[in-house]
Amino acid sequence: MDTTAVLTLLQDVAAEVINPRFRALSDEQVSEKNPGDLVTVADHESEALITAALLAAYPDAVVLGEEAMAADPSLLDRFAAAEHGFTVDPVDGTKNFVHGSPDHAVMVAEVIGGEVTRGWIWQPQHERSYVAERGAGAWLDGERLDVTTGSAAPYRTARRQWVGRDLGTLGTLELTWACCGVDYPHLIAGDAAALVYSRSMPWDHLPGALILSEAGGVIGRHDGGPLEPRRLEGGIVAAPDQGTFDAVVAALPV
Repeated sequence: MDTTAVLTLLQDVAAEVINPRFRALSDEQVSEKNPGDLVTVADHESEALITAALLAAYPDAVVLGEEAMAADPSLLDRFAAAEHGFTVDPVDGTKNFVHGSPDHAVMVAEVIGGEVTRGWIWQPQHERSYVAERGAGAWLDGERLDVTTGSAAPYRTARRQWVGRDLGTLGTLELTWACCGVDYPHLIAGDAAALVYSRSMPWDHLPGALILSEAGGVIGRHDGGPLEPRRLEGGIVAAPDQGTFDAVVAALPV
């Protein structure tokens, strides 16, 4: 599937099974995987449709869907060992979706030989698409996307327990938009000085990581090392430039 075809797939699936449930979910269509970790019928149905389409096009690939992994944790190891794989986050920002916030997204990333090669974010309520191909740049609705640097915006974290944490002279952490598929575009637009995450699950971060990198930004681990798609643990720092990235890494509490 070419890059446009995958984006069209995400848009079509969102139109079919996500958008009709937005602000229309019944109680029985929402459940908890873990306390506070919501999942909906839209998550399950959209992931099944996207996974089926990707496997039809790439039968030898390993597709790591967030909900499939929740049912079979060994899928994470198979993805890490695979030569060719895809990550699927069917409704990123599920809690936002359940509570009626438009800040949710559908995301896919392609990984070949341990390297993210393509990434897609579709924000169905905002009707914005973010797409990147390694070495070919990042695009917002077909227009070239470049990161905004020198922003005076706050530093942000998705971990609520870290809100208010001191980053030395940089200030304190404020909350993100609670959806990686919205957070990374806001960072690129200059609405956050940097993003700090405590976890690095591939479906959450690989699409936005490539889009940010191709737009000119920097992403890596809390220890300053690179983000490796096959290394599945550790926290992440995302920044518009190397100087900001280095400053945040240096300011993080040990």
